[in-house]
Amino acid sequence: MSDKFKDILKISSVPVVIASLCCLSPIILVLLGVSTVTFASSLADTFYGEYKWVFRGVGLIALLGSLVFYFRRTKGICTIDEAKRRRNEILNYTALALIVGVAGYIFFLYVVVHYAGVFLDLWK
Repeated sequence: MSDKFKDILKISSVPVVIASLCCLSPIILVLLGVSTVTFASSLADTFYGEYKWVFRGVGLIALLGSLVFYFRRTKGICTIDEAKRRRNEILNYTALALIVGVAGYIFFLYVVVHYAGVFLDLWK
């Protein structure tokens, strides 16, 4: 695996989990023993039904924040002049991180979290 792809996975992994918390948090509550299955199922319905765009928006903001953090800390791009000089690199990393983030969100939420919820009988 190339270093660029590893960097993109590092950038987008935490925002994917943050965006998936609408359905992941009830599973975590059940696994910790803090919640009943019935309450967790109701909470997942509420979060996914009414607040899924809030979670997705927070995930997108987290992705943008992780990109800024990555460019400042790892790549040393701290000034506007440096950003203008390395514009193509920034745009390429941003586009790749967005694509990987969306694909990761779809896979993680609709495959991993879904089947974990089915296994725990939170939903069918």
